[in-house]
Amino acid sequence: MSFVENRHQGSIKIKSYFVYILASQKNGTLYIGVTNDIIRRIWEHKNKAIQGFTDKYRIDKLVYFEETPDINSAIKREKQLKLWSRSWKIDLIEKNNPDWKDLYQDLL
Repeated sequence: MSFVENRHQGSIKIKSYFVYILASQKNGTLYIGVTNDIIRRIWEHKNKAIQGFTDKYRIDKLVYFEETPDINSAIKREKQLKLWSRSWKIDLIEKNNPDWKDLYQDLL
């Protein structure tokens, strides 16, 4: 079972939430979002299924994500990252993904 799938412990279903950063290219335009289905959501960005900022600026490369079992902590982290300076966001990405590889294929 993939780490991004919902997991079961006994009869309790554990749901995952994700905070993610997309980039148009290395050091390009960044977008921060939150979702409960990262594969579906990134697919939507890549296929421009929802018009908006990421569609307009061609931001569709998943360069960073975090997983949490709690929606409130995911939203809190999203808001925290959005307040960070651009250089802090770039440092976070490069610490975890120095080549700015599109991580989407790794999730499939």
